[in-house]
Amino acid sequence: MPLEIYLRNQTWWARGHIEHNGRRISEYIRASTGSSSEAGARDWVQEQVDLHLRRHLVGDAAERLTFNDQVMLYKASPQTAKLLIKVLPHLGHRFVDTITPKEVKALGPLLYPNVSADTWHRHIVCPVRAVINNAHELGKGPPIRIKPYTRHERVAQDTRRGKTGRAKKTPSDRGWIEDFCNHAKPHDAALARFMFETGARIGQAVALLPKHLDLKKCRVWLAAAKGHDAQWVTISGAMATELGALPPKQPFNRQTGERLPHRVFGYATSTSYRKAWTTACKKAGIEDLGAHAAGRHGFYTELRVRQGVDALTAAKAGRWSDASLPDRVYGHPETPEADLREMFRTNRVQEGVGAALTPKKDKRKIA
Repeated sequence: MPLEIYLRNQTWWARGHIEHNGRRISEYIRASTGSSSEAGARDWVQEQVDLHLRRHLVGDAAERLTFNDQVMLYKASPQTAKLLIKVLPHLGHRFVDTITPKEVKALGPLLYPNVSADTWHRHIVCPVRAVINNAHELGKGPPIRIKPYTRHERVAQDTRRGKTGRAKKTPSDRGWIEDFCNHAKPHDAALARFMFETGARIGQAVALLPKHLDLKKCRVWLAAAKGHDAQWVTISGAMATELGALPPKQPFNRQTGERLPHRVFGYATSTSYRKAWTTACKKAGIEDLGAHAAGRHGFYTELRVRQGVDALTAAKAGRWSDASLPDRVYGHPETPEADLREMFRTNRVQEGVGAALTPKKDKRKIA
């Protein structure tokens, strides 16, 4: 019996076999179409007929998806969609199971010849990997594992373009924060102190609304970010007092032409602060540090290097899930190299320092 539809309660079902040239090409089917309308049910039947016919004529190859197919399954943000558009002419027509990690990485110098290898990773590797692995989770294809560009590849690209990809961050310190705040507007000064004290990212800070403040308990609600969920974060009493005296501001969204809800620091986006900060730095005569260097880098260096807080405690305070990561990225040593070399001078050995480090001979007899 050819596949036919029938109404069961309020949902259309289908039953029968799918045929081709008078021959059955499927097992007996009895399933709900999931549609409450006859037209929707007939569409479902046609999809099943097309699917089984492709399987019958070309076999398993019909189940292989191209990268274009998998992109359609992925809910990309507008920014990610722009990145994928540049990749599609090169990978879109390819069956995903034929795409190799090596050729994905090779798109970096082809599409973005004058940027760093880290940018290649963000603009190509990350979105391509996300699309393919998303389809895998939906049962639509194999996964892919693409390693980051190696140190050799990064150095080679930096040499070709004549500059370093990973610019070294200069962390803020108490002196920088004080000088900045003395020349900044109240909202910018509070923003700098807040990030230096909590290690919050600029996106989390500018997203704070008045309802996210619980000043009686000295805490704020920070949105989720890399490596941690949204959570309450404790602040000092002085910071609670400063935020309580700060009138919320209603930022203007230049893209939509609309006024956004009132925010604690008055900025619409994570880049809106930049012009005001640069002006304050020029007035103070200090290095123009970005929010990430002044906040998160300054926060961790202050705790770990200057205050001597142990790595686990400092990482937890800054909401890093991997305690080894901030030591590698956010901790900046500040002891001058000359002072380190002086620790090895002979006069310290004469004072008994070197002798204390000399291992003693084991005088125990061997049985």
